[in-house]
Amino acid sequence: MALVPFDDRDGVIWMDGVMVPWREAKLHVLSHGLHYASGVFEGERSYSGNVFKLREHTDRLIASGRILGFEIPYSAEQIDAACQEVLAANGLEDGYVRPIAWRGSEQLSVSGQQTRIHLAIACWAWPNLFGDDRLSRMRGVRLGMAPWKRPHPETAPTASKAAGLYMIGTMSKHAVEAEGYDDALMLDWRGRVAEATGANIFFVLDGEVHTPTPDCFLDGITRRTVMSLARRHQMKVVERVIMPEEMARATEVFLAGTAAEVTPVREIAGQAYTPGAITETLLRDYEALVRMAPEEVVRQEASRAAA
Repeated sequence: MALVPFDDRDGVIWMDGVMVPWREAKLHVLSHGLHYASGVFEGERSYSGNVFKLREHTDRLIASGRILGFEIPYSAEQIDAACQEVLAANGLEDGYVRPIAWRGSEQLSVSGQQTRIHLAIACWAWPNLFGDDRLSRMRGVRLGMAPWKRPHPETAPTASKAAGLYMIGTMSKHAVEAEGYDDALMLDWRGRVAEATGANIFFVLDGEVHTPTPDCFLDGITRRTVMSLARRHQMKVVERVIMPEEMARATEVFLAGTAAEVTPVREIAGQAYTPGAITETLLRDYEALVRMAPEEVVRQEASRAAA
C-alpha cells in the first residue's frame, strides 16, 4: 500500500498559536533545528477524545527544551489546550499527536542563542506501530540487534526527547529491517540492554517483570504506566542492569511505548519467545486504562500508589 506523504494531507496543524492549513505548515530550509538538531518533540495518543497522560507529556516537552537550553514560549496549560484544539479541528478522537519545538532561522551557526523558538502540533490517525488489532499484535514482533549503541549521558542529552537522539534509532531500524526484522534492540555504550528504537523493553524472568534501569535513555511514560499496572497484579517489578546473555532465560518479552503501546516480542536475533499470560494481562489492562477519562486515570493510579 502506497504511503500518503506527510506534506500532502488534508487538515490543519497548530503552528505558533495559529491553525495553519496542513500543506502550508512549513519552515525555512535554513532553520537551526534542521541543521543542528536543536529540536525536541513528544509522541502522544488520543483515545476517545482524551490524550492519555497529556500533562506528563507536556511537562516532558518543556523539560526537554530546557535541557537543550531553550524555553518553549507557551505554558503547559496552553500546550495542553492546543493539543486538544488540533484534534478537534481535524475531527479526530483516536489519533496520534506530535508536538515539536525547534530553533528557528534567525541565526545559523553552532551557537543559536538569537533564534526564535517555534512550536507546532500535528495529529493524524495512526494505529499501533506494529499492528492495529490485539490478535495480530499477540503474535509478537521480531527484533534484530542494533549496530549502534545508546550513548553515555555525558556525551548526549539522554534525559531529553531530543530529535537528534533518534538518528541512531533510525539507522539501527533501517539496518535490521534490511534483515527482515520489525525493530532493533539497542544496547548502551557499556554493552547492557537498553531499549528498542522507540520503545522500552521488558523481560519476564521467573515470573517477575524485569526492565533495564533508564540511566541513558528515556524513562518512558508508557513504561512507568505498565510498571504500575504490573504492581497492581502483585507482580514483582525489577529495574536493574540486564546483560544480553540473560535474554535467553526470559519466558516472555514485550515492548512499551506511546506508538507501540504494549507489544509482545516473539524473537530477538534468533532467540524465540512465546507471548504469554503476563504480557496479555498487561496489554489488556493498558488498553482499558487509556480509554478511561483523565480523572479516572488519576484516581486509578492514586489508588495503586496507596495500595
